[in-house]
Amino acid sequence: MLLAGLAAAPAEARETAAAGNPLDMSNGFYADPDSNPAVWARDHAGDARAATIKSAIAAKPGARWFGNWSGDIGPAVDSFTYAADAAEKLPILVAYNVPGRDCGGDSGGGAGSPEAYRDWISAFAAGIGGKPAVVIVEPDALAQLDCLPSDAARQTRQDLLRYAATQFAQKAPNTWAYVDGGNATWIPAATMAARLDAIGVRTVRGFTLNVSNFHSTADSVAYGKAVNAALSSRFGYTVQFVVDTSRNGNGSNSEWCNPAGRKLGVPSQVGGGAEMLLWGKVPGDSDGDCGVGKGVPAGTFSPDLAMRLVNGT
Repeated sequence: MLLAGLAAAPAEARETAAAGNPLDMSNGFYADPDSNPAVWARDHAGDARAATIKSAIAAKPGARWFGNWSGDIGPAVDSFTYAADAAEKLPILVAYNVPGRDCGGDSGGGAGSPEAYRDWISAFAAGIGGKPAVVIVEPDALAQLDCLPSDAARQTRQDLLRYAATQFAQKAPNTWAYVDGGNATWIPAATMAARLDAIGVRTVRGFTLNVSNFHSTADSVAYGKAVNAALSSRFGYTVQFVVDTSRNGNGSNSEWCNPAGRKLGVPSQVGGGAEMLLWGKVPGDSDGDCGVGKGVPAGTFSPDLAMRLVNGT
């Protein structure tokens, strides 16, 4: 069902479409045919690991990440969501380009200025338009507020996330967007609730948890409920939340950067304790030059890391 035309619909039509449920407008989640593991499996068909990586990871629906490596962001997002819509599947996207991303860590980078980010995220939302989609908005951005150098920088970050929320609400009426809310052991639930309220979380669908982390679904759901309890008691409302289950099959050992002994979690699905369980992180993509991924830069696919997640080693 091709819905791109809704992007240019009159305001009245867009307001009506705002009630659109992307789950009702699609038939299951989209498995990205050009994900890093899918490309690796195609390019290394003779490798003994290729068939397993293809079936256990590449064939499973998961997110595509968009950032400063994505080129012209509007057409890039439009192309990806159009392909999913043509297949009547629901795409999962991650917007990851906030200035000062990862506080200069292994995944550092992002837009060069607040103005550049506003242009980028506006074009991102417009690239989806009326097509159905699920978007995870800026992993770690709220949880990492404390590592920013000043109150002014923290305020700017919150202003940018609030702007992002409004762009998805206004320009992508059939998208469920979830602003990242950290993970189960990072930020106290009441603090995260206050941060989410400050950036206008009720403008979008809700928040997401455990992106690129390993905490169990049970622990993540308990934390999500605690955040919602704090939102309810302090601000008088609750929202939906989703959990990244891509690598949480064995839970967390308290390490976050390519730890050994982790395992694939349940594939993307509706329900499971949260509104949805999603593969946000691409399994096999490195967290950085660390852990059992030593020597593999952040975001680079490693068949060794992938097989460790398949086998739980």
